[in-house]
Amino acid sequence: MDIRPAATLVLTRDTTEGLQVLLLQRTWDAVFLPGYYVFPGGAVDQQEPLAREHALGPADAQISQTLSLDEGGADYMLAAVRECFEEAGILLAVDADGATIGGHHPVHKERQALFAGERSLAQLCAQHELAIPLDRLAYLGHWITPPGPPRRFDTRFFVTVAPADQTACHDGVETIDHVWMSPADALAEHRDGKRLLGLPTIRTLRILSSFESTEAVMRYAHANPPEPFPDQPWPALKKGQQVMLEPGSPAYDEAAKLDPEGEGSTHAEIVPGQPVEVAAGVIRLTAPNPGMMTGPGTNTYLIGHERFTVLDPGPDHAAHIERILELTGGVIDQVVVTHTHLDHSPATAALKARTDCRVFGLSAPAGASQDQTFAPDDQPEHGDLIVTEAGILKTLHTPGHASNHICYLLLDQQLLFSGDHIMQGSTVVINPTDGDMKAYLEALYDLLAESIRFIAPAHGFLMGHPEAVIDYLITHRLAREHKVAKALAQLAPVTLKDLTAVAYDDVPAAIHGLAARSALAHLVKLKADGKAREKNSVWSVTGENL
Repeated sequence: MDIRPAATLVLTRDTTEGLQVLLLQRTWDAVFLPGYYVFPGGAVDQQEPLAREHALGPADAQISQTLSLDEGGADYMLAAVRECFEEAGILLAVDADGATIGGHHPVHKERQALFAGERSLAQLCAQHELAIPLDRLAYLGHWITPPGPPRRFDTRFFVTVAPADQTACHDGVETIDHVWMSPADALAEHRDGKRLLGLPTIRTLRILSSFESTEAVMRYAHANPPEPFPDQPWPALKKGQQVMLEPGSPAYDEAAKLDPEGEGSTHAEIVPGQPVEVAAGVIRLTAPNPGMMTGPGTNTYLIGHERFTVLDPGPDHAAHIERILELTGGVIDQVVVTHTHLDHSPATAALKARTDCRVFGLSAPAGASQDQTFAPDDQPEHGDLIVTEAGILKTLHTPGHASNHICYLLLDQQLLFSGDHIMQGSTVVINPTDGDMKAYLEALYDLLAESIRFIAPAHGFLMGHPEAVIDYLITHRLAREHKVAKALAQLAPVTLKDLTAVAYDDVPAAIHGLAARSALAHLVKLKADGKAREKNSVWSVTGENL
């Protein structure tokens, strides 16, 4: 799939209530992000270079250097300005006297012609003697759509102060609503499930929420251009042969971290029993229990140099236990467990018997999927610190997938051992009653407050860009919640089975039984939020509008 170049323009304004930004709601018929609130923007057009002669400010070479491009940086800026005019009705332009145009300038009558492709931005500038002041735009962010969505974009985000004399107006075709609001309010409404926001929008709003004025935003953006987003293939080994990993592929972040010179020395596959040093004093050893729910297998992490802490010793599998003892020389001071599902903690008993190690973790709740043999010596509380040879582990209570789930953050290396709270390649199963969607999302939000550089999951490779990973999980869950809520409003009163068939119509019918457990988790969250109720296994909406 081709990755299309695109540009987005964040419009800001100062109000008595503080800084506000303009958000547009995409139509519900859109192929990409239907119903989501976004900043004005779209694909870079082939006619964009024609408008360069009407641009003021830095030349293309200087802009391209800022954007880490060989050429064409000015075209991204011009596309952002054009798309903003098409979608929001606001054109950043100056007339022949250098004055910013207002809302009554005759060029506004040409908006529809530009939108329809009958006129180009260059033609409008020539006809009305306008210039585009690119020096008023600042480079704010870079985002490449990860693999999976039906369309992928390589998008540059710019910010500018909205012209004071122009009024925003959505186009009624691609966008069906618009709103000016503070970044903090937009993020709060997203968190409450009231407004759909995509990953790059969330990240941009989070940056903007730190500023109180347009002047402060522009000063920051001009002084702090974003780091280039990974866009080059990375060499690695798979089945003994060199392969090139594309950005966004599962092994990419790990290969780039462990092989920064790109020599192709890392592996693009996880082999059970084969140790991999993923950080200083941290070895990943994967158990031989691959499957639909475990991926390539459950990762055990051996932390230390001469004396070891074993994190998630894994299932009660004799060969895996012997491999742990072999790699540590049997010198195991302690075992720490993220949770007590049967692929994570059962090997603890054997290690305890062989080494008399101290065991950290929370006792198992009731349930057939829980390891009732797990007997911790210490049950750490949220924020407790555990000393290891490789550094200090911070305990982070993260319920949701399991009520007793803990993540551990290796503070010095900013490495998060995420257990099953964050997995690679699939979303985590949230299965009531022990699974709790509301608690899961709250715990994800809490992780955003921690200093994390890499995530070491219980299933899969190291993951970089932790904020993006966490934002994706939150956005994915809230988008599904929105679909569940819409189906409930449409069908209520309704059984779980009938609701699942509609809310998960994009999921194969063969796995609707599993999807129903996820649907139930969302319904339980909606009930906790006061938006749904249940009686005799039939679900209805409350008086609050969903």
